[in-house]
Amino acid sequence: MLLTATALLMLLQQAPAEGTDWDAEFGVEVQERDPVTGELPVAPYEQSNANAGAAPYTGTQLAAAFGRREGIARIAARTVELSEADPRIAALFEGNDMIRLKRTLGEQFCYLLAAGCDYTGRDMRAAHAELRITAAHMNALVENLQVAMREADVPFAAQNRLLAKLAPMSRDVTGR
Repeated sequence: MLLTATALLMLLQQAPAEGTDWDAEFGVEVQERDPVTGELPVAPYEQSNANAGAAPYTGTQLAAAFGRREGIARIAARTVELSEADPRIAALFEGNDMIRLKRTLGEQFCYLLAAGCDYTGRDMRAAHAELRITAAHMNALVENLQVAMREADVPFAAQNRLLAKLAPMSRDVTGR
């Protein structure tokens, strides 16, 4: 009897129509990436270098120590890559726009190191408000940044100067 009922149910079931858009069926909204940047759209916000969290250094020596704009961008991207792979903090990056993060982190570093960039990201508090970042998360991120800077042969003193600019921002990044 059970076998007959199972066979009958299998006959009554219909395969879904080919080409069914399951996202549309279930109301899933798919965000389209910008065709030029590859970034996902974000809600409008006021763009300002003040959002970078600190005033930039003066002079060109620090920017040179980091490899100028190109080197700074590589260090920022590498920091994000290391953090995405870091089991201590990888979950914080899931579902976020890594293309945008790499760009804005690079802009922030570039601006702070006086390499001639403007910062177009959100302010630190707004950018991290929903992430529930802890001091342990921040420490892991800083360790990854240090690895990226060492891999790029940034002198230790120059590394410390960037970290000194970033450290006070932890108040706005970590949850209270």
